Amino acid sequence: MNLDRLRALHAVSVHGSVAGAAQALHVTPSGVSQQLGKLERETGHPLLEPDGRGVRLTRAGHVLAGHAARVLTQLAAAQTELDGLSGSVAGPVRIGAFVTAARAVLPPALTMLRERHPRLAPIFQEGEADHVLPALVRGDLDLGLIESWDTLPVQVPASISLQPLLRDVIDVAIPSRHPLARRRVVDLAEVDDLPWATWTADTTCQEQLIQTLRERNVEPEVACTVADYPTQLAFVAAGLAAALVPRMGRDPLPDGVSVLATRPAVHRKVYAAWRADADRPAIGACLEALDTVAQGIPA
Repeated sequence: MNLDRLRALHAVSVHGSVAGAAQALHVTPSGVSQQLGKLERETGHPLLEPDGRGVRLTRAGHVLAGHAARVLTQLAAAQTELDGLSGSVAGPVRIGAFVTAARAVLPPALTMLRERHPRLAPIFQEGEADHVLPALVRGDLDLGLIESWDTLPVQVPASISLQPLLRDVIDVAIPSRHPLARRRVVDLAEVDDLPWATWTADTTCQEQLIQTLRERNVEPEVACTVADYPTQLAFVAAGLAAALVPRMGRDPLPDGVSVLATRPAVHRKVYAAWRADADRPAIGACLEALDTVAQGIPA
């Protein structure tokens, strides 16, 4: 059986659809379908069947997908051992990171890696912890940057190793014409007359913000949900909302926005994460570069 076809079946099993598998494998849906068609001919069994507008695995598909998962895990372990024998820092490293870390940490770290290890080939994709951590567990990513707010620490699977990188401060952004705007420090409970701009609905980042406000006796009214701090700040500048905005990777503030420190202060920790059984030299080189860059970012 062809390994790429087994990988395609495994991706459909994990992501639940041909489209999801195609996105994870960075190929077209038709390419995944062609691989699965060839795999069906190789095995002599139908592996997918219609399920409404989508597809699902047949009994044979589930059996083979289980074997495919074990084969891919074993191959990853073999590659790790071989890399360890040679001490080679080379090949692709798939990195996932939330957007502000991607902006503030990754560019200088990847530049450093390119100079130190020109045979290394980092591949980046944006994602929050609730996307990055499952992708690490599945083996779809090799390394991740995740955030964990003090008010709602992220839950990390036992198979994932963490390295602390830095501690970031979260400030509150309010319209410049707001009565509190001339203050330097504010209790979040005082910002009780504005709705809030938050990260995308039903994400860990939004849950962290809402939990933070509730711990400060604020029951937030959400007026804007968007995975983009500049857009949130545009709502603040228009007088439509307040927002909690990290200092790391912050864009220049638009006119009409005042940023105040909070009392008590709100913090988040930034970690590098990777599978504990995939500790190869390339991962070590990336961790070293990330740590060097993080040490140069003000706490």
